[in-house]
Amino acid sequence: MANTFVGFGFGAIQGGLFLPEVQRSGNFDRIVVAEINQQLVDDLDIAKGCYDYNIAESNQVRSETITGVELVNPLNNKGQKYLVDAIAEASEICTALPSFALYDEGNVSVANLLAEGLSLKCKHEVYPSAVIYAAENDARAADKLKEACMKYHPEGFQPKVEFSETVIGKMCTVVTDPMRISEENLKTLTGTQDRALLVESYNKIFVEEKKPAGFTRGLNFLLEKKDLNPFAIAKFLGQNATHVTLGYLAAEAGIKNMHEISQFPELIKRGEDAYLLECWPGLKKCFPEVEDEFFREDIFKQNAREAIVRMLNPYLSDPVERVTRDPVRKLGWDDRIVGAMRLAVKAGVVPVQLATAARLALQRACQQNKWTNPAESLNLIWHDIAEKDRLPMRDLILQAY
Repeated sequence: MANTFVGFGFGAIQGGLFLPEVQRSGNFDRIVVAEINQQLVDDLDIAKGCYDYNIAESNQVRSETITGVELVNPLNNKGQKYLVDAIAEASEICTALPSFALYDEGNVSVANLLAEGLSLKCKHEVYPSAVIYAAENDARAADKLKEACMKYHPEGFQPKVEFSETVIGKMCTVVTDPMRISEENLKTLTGTQDRALLVESYNKIFVEEKKPAGFTRGLNFLLEKKDLNPFAIAKFLGQNATHVTLGYLAAEAGIKNMHEISQFPELIKRGEDAYLLECWPGLKKCFPEVEDEFFREDIFKQNAREAIVRMLNPYLSDPVERVTRDPVRKLGWDDRIVGAMRLAVKAGVVPVQLATAARLALQRACQQNKWTNPAESLNLIWHDIAEKDRLPMRDLILQAY
């Protein structure tokens, strides 16, 4: 039986990270990807399973070609049957959707298809064990995916299947602006549409070390961690919090693209302060017992500085508007800005830069939603949080005005 990889979603993470590593590993005979955009499916079929993606390095953008990809639309009966059979045959599977909220959406959902294919896998010895990587940028994505699948197959999928969380620090995007594609000389997926995948060259991915007995990963570039939670939180409340902080500071300064921040040393310093003087103390206090090189202060700070350099890569040309979009979500109690602020406060640190970013996000949220009272707007966003917990965070943000 062919060694099969199955993906769900054909965006930047899947097409610009996982599939290139699948091909690079040389450990898979088939690559099958579920995608509901029929135009993409048709274009890749015409291209005989080949597509291009773009890699932003520190000094250039280069492109690579991926071959042998079978793109399948699960919204038709033929596609559903094909995917179910591929899931049963797969040893590694990756969901890379815009949000975990899409796991069980629609009549033929990802969870439904996965459950059907995995149940076949569990019934027949001929099918291999498998690991499913959830790459939806949520610390509990794999748990949520497993719960959604078990709704259709309550008895579960042990011992042949493990659902694995991931921590992906790679920055990437799908570029659909024809002018930008032309100006940056990006290669489109197949040359027949205005859609280009642009990813940075950094490709360090942490995954949970758990896997079925006797299982050998085909994706051997993945870095296994016994407990992934500290790494997920450090990425979200460290790198992501700093990224959005720099984004809002850039927006306030009238900067259009993240790499242009490089021309403003004072903004870079404020971003470094947010990461090293506000996020780091909170994370250190939160995970004092983690014995991993990643959490050594010198290594963490070196990685943080490198991450900021990567955020400002001119060949990523990341729009500030993309980084700062959806301010209400980014002001969520457990989201990157306020979550990092709360950790900093617990560590005895006043999060000046993070609070400023929160104030700018609140200002934008009020403009977008025509809210006139910032304090009441925060109460609305945090409506399910006790007042005694809300007030200190609210005051920090409002005093940042």
